[in-house]
Amino acid sequence: METSAEFIRRKKSAFSKGEDKFVNVKDIGRKGKHYFEKEAITLMPQYNLNNKVFIIERLKRIKIEGDSEHKLLKNGDIEYRICYFIVGKIGKAKNKWWWGQSCPLIPAKDLKKLIQKAENEGTILV
Repeated sequence: METSAEFIRRKKSAFSKGEDKFVNVKDIGRKGKHYFEKEAITLMPQYNLNNKVFIIERLKRIKIEGDSEHKLLKNGDIEYRICYFIVGKIGKAKNKWWWGQSCPLIPAKDLKKLIQKAENEGTILV
């Protein structure tokens, strides 16, 4: 099974090659979609769970399709997404790095470290 360090190297390599550069999400009103380009990413394993990796992504909105509930959003807006991958335990995810579909739970010890790392790497623009 791939370690967290190997997973991080693979994800960073794919990003630097232009793979996995775009994200689309449904609008909250479900009548439209928002399309983003990933401009930067920072990855870090959880300090006490080697099978969980947090990611901060800097996203630039490139397109709004359909109707958006949020009328002030526009192309070019920058947003940040905090997410995670975890090694699955059951079914088709078993022993594979799997997208965490829930809001990430992050230890206080890691939150500050992750944000500082993202600032140092230029993912978070301050």
